[in-house]
Amino acid sequence: MADSLRDQLLKSGIVKQVRDEKRVAAPAAGKLGGQGGKSRHAPSAARHGRGEKDQESIDLARAYAIRAQAEARERKRAEQEAAEQSRLRRERKQKLQKLLEGNALNKADADQPRNFEYGGKIRRVHVDAQQLVALNTGALGVVQHAGRYLLVRREIAEQVRDIEPRQLALLVTPGANGTDDDGVPDDLMW
Repeated sequence: MADSLRDQLLKSGIVKQVRDEKRVAAPAAGKLGGQGGKSRHAPSAARHGRGEKDQESIDLARAYAIRAQAEARERKRAEQEAAEQSRLRRERKQKLQKLLEGNALNKADADQPRNFEYGGKIRRVHVDAQQLVALNTGALGVVQHAGRYLLVRREIAEQVRDIEPRQLALLVTPGANGTDDDGVPDDLMW
């Protein structure tokens, strides 16, 4: 198993790079090491074999360390990216909260259900007769926020679309030939 990882590291160039760095550093170390007239390149055969294995294990250890550092950098980058995405979501949620605060037009005594498609399912918001006409003509829109469907003026719905388009549940385009954006005729009662 170590050979296959070693082979992979050799192919990737990480181990070769470490060996090249050692070769450049080794002559300088030999001069400073005070070896007298002995050449580093002519060791005995037994010592040479053992030295290559030691060198390969050192190279492999460095390759593992380099790989661990690269993985740690990648994890840190992914964590930072996730934290940034989370921060942006929180900011959008706060903007929506401020925008929708006091602008919901839902009435507790509304008795007419207005069905629309949102998120692949048929949803419902209760409106009165005037709101139904305004919703079908595009003067009002429906925004999904905090698990509820809020009826809001068109201007507010468009601002919601600018902040977070997925939260806009229904906004009819004016003059859409009797059907709104969800393909359901205005006069259809369910």
